[in-house]
Amino acid sequence: MTQSIHFTKMHGAGNDYIYIDSTLYPIQDPAKASIAWSDRHKGIGSDGLVLIGRSSSGDADFTMRIFNADGSEAMMCGNASRCIGKYVYEKGLTDKTVIRLQTLSGIKTLRLHTAESSDDEASAKKVESVTVDMLEPSFHQPNQFIGGQENEVIALGVPFRGTFVSMGNPHYVVFVADIDRFDINRYGATLERHPFFPERCNIEFAQQLDDTTLRVRVWERGSGITQACGTGACASAVAACANGLTGRRSTVIMDGGALDIEWNADDNHVYLTGPAAFVFEGETYL
Repeated sequence: MTQSIHFTKMHGAGNDYIYIDSTLYPIQDPAKASIAWSDRHKGIGSDGLVLIGRSSSGDADFTMRIFNADGSEAMMCGNASRCIGKYVYEKGLTDKTVIRLQTLSGIKTLRLHTAESSDDEASAKKVESVTVDMLEPSFHQPNQFIGGQENEVIALGVPFRGTFVSMGNPHYVVFVADIDRFDINRYGATLERHPFFPERCNIEFAQQLDDTTLRVRVWERGSGITQACGTGACASAVAACANGLTGRRSTVIMDGGALDIEWNADDNHVYLTGPAAFVFEGETYL
């Protein structure tokens, strides 16, 4: 029997996903659904599928499961987290402006920044941006990764020396001299599946513009080139700071827009701030 499912398409700095309230529409095979719906020619078109649920524990308010366009499940997504904050607040699922979100890489705290009050009551309830506490970065690769921080990786005969940073999911950040001339498609696809990363890896190519600004393009594991990646922006900012290129606050300019990152010295947490936006809503089918 065909099931009609209401969806919302949202994006954070151009990183677009299909959002579904799984309490209303349980998805039995989200990997299969993500592949079908993410197709930009035959489906809705997106970087993947996000399922929003209610937490059954007192530790979190909501849950997130995220599936890439190829059906693989991701641990975490900063852009999707911000969009969830806007979704649950503006759709009246919560009146909190500090929300705890359960992800596969732990509970993330979302701080919603709402628009200033005006004569229009509705506008006062709009979320302009969201800050996500992405927790602590890690330079220590889990056992399944055999590359190592600052390890040289050979891809298509070209040596790359990058920095491995885990933000709950794995990232390999490579600094390049001219990102506009760099073949992201060619080398991103190869590095993602390099033997150093048996479970594959997100690959960031970053260029330092000045001591507070990075230009970053990302090849996301399971999705390819995307307009933005929240965890990738955080990993790039951390790698830049660790390598002495920037301080603990930086702006990361991605294809879809700019994200502000702070690697806080007091708690060692990384804080990601950026926009979230609705694109459209509709009905799809299983």
